[in-house]
Amino acid sequence: MLEMQERPITDWLPLTKKEAEKRGWNELDVILFSGDAYVDHPAFGTAVIGRIIEDEGFKIGIVAQPNWKDDLRDFKKFGTPKYFFGVTAGCMDSMVNHYTANKRLRSTDAYTPGGQAGFRPDYTTIVYSNILKELYPDVPVMIGGIEASLRRVTHYDYWKDQLMPSILVDSKADLLVYGMGDQPLREMLQLLKKGVPFENLRTIKQVAFMQDINEELPKNKSWENVALSSHEDCLKDKIKYAANFKIVEVESNKWQANRITQDVGNQRLVINPPYKTMDEKEIDRSFDLAYTRAPHPKYKSRGAIPAFDMIKFSINMHRGCFGGCSFCTISAHQGKFIASRSEKSILAEVEQVVNDPTFKGYISDLGGPSANMYKMKGKDEDICARCSSPSCIHPVICNNLDTSHKPLTKLYREVDKNPKVKKAFVGSGIRYDLLVDDFNKNNDDGNHDEYIEQVITRHVSGRLKVAPEHTSDATLRVMRKPSFKYFHKFKEKYERISKQHGLNQQLVPYFISSHPGCESEDMANLAAETKDLGFQLEQVQDFTPTPMTVATVIYYSGVHPYTLKPINTVKTKEEKLAQNRFFFWYKRENRDWIRKELTKAKRPELAAKLLDEPNSPSKDQKPMPKWLEERRNKNK
Repeated sequence: MLEMQERPITDWLPLTKKEAEKRGWNELDVILFSGDAYVDHPAFGTAVIGRIIEDEGFKIGIVAQPNWKDDLRDFKKFGTPKYFFGVTAGCMDSMVNHYTANKRLRSTDAYTPGGQAGFRPDYTTIVYSNILKELYPDVPVMIGGIEASLRRVTHYDYWKDQLMPSILVDSKADLLVYGMGDQPLREMLQLLKKGVPFENLRTIKQVAFMQDINEELPKNKSWENVALSSHEDCLKDKIKYAANFKIVEVESNKWQANRITQDVGNQRLVINPPYKTMDEKEIDRSFDLAYTRAPHPKYKSRGAIPAFDMIKFSINMHRGCFGGCSFCTISAHQGKFIASRSEKSILAEVEQVVNDPTFKGYISDLGGPSANMYKMKGKDEDICARCSSPSCIHPVICNNLDTSHKPLTKLYREVDKNPKVKKAFVGSGIRYDLLVDDFNKNNDDGNHDEYIEQVITRHVSGRLKVAPEHTSDATLRVMRKPSFKYFHKFKEKYERISKQHGLNQQLVPYFISSHPGCESEDMANLAAETKDLGFQLEQVQDFTPTPMTVATVIYYSGVHPYTLKPINTVKTKEEKLAQNRFFFWYKRENRDWIRKELTKAKRPELAAKLLDEPNSPSKDQKPMPKWLEERRNKNK
């Protein structure tokens, strides 16, 4: 691989008219606007969409992080495209990108050179799309990416603290592509190439659009229609909003789904059914395109792009997650079924990585949304085709799910054989519950132990991070996560195998505070239980309500969308900070507060346990590990 400065500028998709002219292009077919800087790598959606458009024979230009505050010259620099404008906020919802869980403005942006904040607006998709519709009223605008995808129906916006209609309403866009857009994008490009007008693309799967409420729906004999409660009804009745979510989640994860409609004023939102999950050939095609695997050279003087530095030497092996966790948007955007790349495609990318002149022998991550779901799918896919469950592993693992880790273990070993790879780490999250025999019975051939032994001995960078998320079974049920007792089982297995190999690599659990269904006492119990296990937690995620998740629906409506039964949720900044504070029992400034709160809750024994005070009931508690004792003394 050539150094970035040695490559011709035409190896990247054009960011300026001059770059387009160097390719011999005087006009463009499609112009794509992005809230992220342009990094030509398969982990960045703008690059994937741009390369697919190029692969289909279209002339594509990218306008990355345009200035929306000046005379809008960035929006005019390429002129009018032949077919349409594309708009994406980038790899993150712009509001999640901009604000913390406590609504504080972030000081950095990982998708901007130098990590600088302020290079994209709030509600990026809406802002860009409105500017384009004003400047070019006759040119179609198509929106996509995670921000558009997760805001495609009436949704709760945490930052405005109100329900918002489909993003199509406020953006005035002509078409929305939801989920991973590879399949619908290729189909629409092929139709446009044949001369089909843009307005006739409304029969394609996995797109959404607005039409007049009295207009007849586009004809499709294969699709049944299901109507949601209108946006106006949702504004009046939170229960109707919650009930809508169940329909949307179920239909989004079916192979043979219904078309969804929702009335918004005098318009009707129409959401066509999704495509079936990409097969190996399809996903390989997206990953095997002509990426330079580097940021555009124009950013060189502005500093590194943190998100790129983090994944520069990583390999994404699959998309999707069948966990269906209540707080997570992965299955809502990528789908619950796993789309796995071929071993050949992955190993070819490993070759690209190891031949980068700056590669030092360490692959930072061999993974995916959940690292150990590669190649997992239904044993009988006819059963999957009829399934409407949001999770394949909650409350129990589906009998039809093949969870063998053997293909993944084999792939790890193939990567290890590469002479230029010193270590390939698994940095993304491992679903540890899939490796616990009491929870996952699929271990007759020893695939669990074989996999975790391979990970522990070859793929851990000092510490292995896993996400039990909570210790309270009641909260975990709301989260769609397994009981914490399975974390205990996994920890035993992890320590046993580590000891066999003479290794001392930390196991680091991740937890969430303020999640719907979690009470303050649950957080105190979590702190006490993890303390008993020898953990002193340093970083804890505070729940952030994001569009299109079960947890967000509960947060706003007060009920679970599947049962419509009430679930308590803390909402104020003070309540959220209080829950988070229990994690940090070892800090001196928290001691009096913890004692006071637990005395008020009539749990003095819990306070004694957390604060190492007399009358603590845990006589046979294990002695504190030396590393923890040293850290505690340091903090004191």
